[in-house]
Amino acid sequence: MGGTFDPIHHGHLVAASEVASVFDLDEVVFVPTGQPWQKADKDVTAAEHRYLMTVIATASNPSFTVSRVDIERPGPTFTIDTLRDLKVQRPDAQLFFITGADAMAQILTWKNAEELWSLAHFIGVTRPGHELNGRGRDVSLLEVPAMAISSTDCRRRVGEGKPVWYLVPDGVVQYIAKHRLYRARREDDLSSRVEDRNVLSTEGEHGGNPSSVQQPTG
Repeated sequence: MGGTFDPIHHGHLVAASEVASVFDLDEVVFVPTGQPWQKADKDVTAAEHRYLMTVIATASNPSFTVSRVDIERPGPTFTIDTLRDLKVQRPDAQLFFITGADAMAQILTWKNAEELWSLAHFIGVTRPGHELNGRGRDVSLLEVPAMAISSTDCRRRVGEGKPVWYLVPDGVVQYIAKHRLYRARREDDLSSRVEDRNVLSTEGEHGGNPSSVQQPTG
């Protein structure tokens, strides 16, 4: 299962479990991207953090493992390289590549798209009601209600100081808090508020508008 996992959430885990059941898979290998080429212009959390969160999230399921092939390969991450590396590691295995339907919709634009079909069967997991256009030759779709959870929303909630309990695994919640991930927006807002208070206080000391300064009560 490929993805940025920034952070990994219950939608990913439920999707992996459901695909494993429907397609009778022996193992699901989670492969965090190293340097996602399609997100080169976005702020992506360091690969090691994303890898460790994925390890924490999958540790309790003996059918789940996590691979470092993408984060240890230099340069941008392309799915073709991921599948080639996994094929070398598991030459006798039939590979299924699991990813979100949004990413699947762009499959024909991926590097060496034609070779992808010979390396794996592609499974796009999607939330109910989502339609995928431009499907390829060897693609299956599977609706998973938990895919309504998104990593983008989880990052936003942390940045706004809102809880992400039950959206991501407990251990990942604790990891995010310990390493202060996704807090830049919240800390910028707090810093801005402190600066505003300092400005108001300075204006009051120099005879500014007294209504801008809190008056003592009692």
